[in-house]
Amino acid sequence: MTATSTSTIASFHLVRYGSAGAMKHMAFDRPLLRGAGGLLFWRLLGTGRGRSMSLGADLRRWALFAVWRGEDDLEEFLRVSPIAARWRAEAYESWHARLVPLASRGAWAGRDPFDGMAARPDGGGGPVAVLTRASIRPGRLVAFYRSVPPVDDLLRRQDGCLRSIGMGEWPLARQATFSLWRDQEAVRAFAYRDGAHQRVIRQVRAHNWYAEELFARFAPYASEGTWNGADPLR
Repeated sequence: MTATSTSTIASFHLVRYGSAGAMKHMAFDRPLLRGAGGLLFWRLLGTGRGRSMSLGADLRRWALFAVWRGEDDLEEFLRVSPIAARWRAEAYESWHARLVPLASRGAWAGRDPFDGMAARPDGGGGPVAVLTRASIRPGRLVAFYRSVPPVDDLLRRQDGCLRSIGMGEWPLARQATFSLWRDQEAVRAFAYRDGAHQRVIRQVRAHNWYAEELFARFAPYASEGTWNGADPLR
């Protein structure tokens, strides 16, 4: 990611429907997203039942992560897209956040989705959003999923974690998480001070679990809707 002067932003949308029939939107929404103006990068993601990457799926809840050329393009999408109209008309619950990047490293499908985004100085207070994404090597899937329950339990016990959700763009092997934290210090405490999380990271590095990975942090500067009954940023 380069710290150039640009208005490019990211957004995260979490939508819960009333039934598992929402699965069809994963197929039908793709052509609409390909044609959305100003949409530079996007991924439709199924969600898990845990707080981190997990095997259990919630077939009623789906997520969209997107990078936009500018805020006007996101506004246009929310105003005229049939996808956004369906969110308003059919969703049992939805939550939407606008994000400005703090830092990122790695790649998603061979590219840096945040290349060219203006990075805000890594400092200051306030909530932080974290996106992690990994393409897991087939031979490491069993070891990876054995490591998930302790991390899921750890996230539940983190006082500074406002919300967290595991997601997937492809069954089992391509997994992601999106989490919201009270501040930078809470993120650092989870990442570097807890033994269980550090043990998993050491295994990832020592045994080369991932074919590709991405880690990014953002400052969420606007949100609307609810996630599990409330807006965690309010």
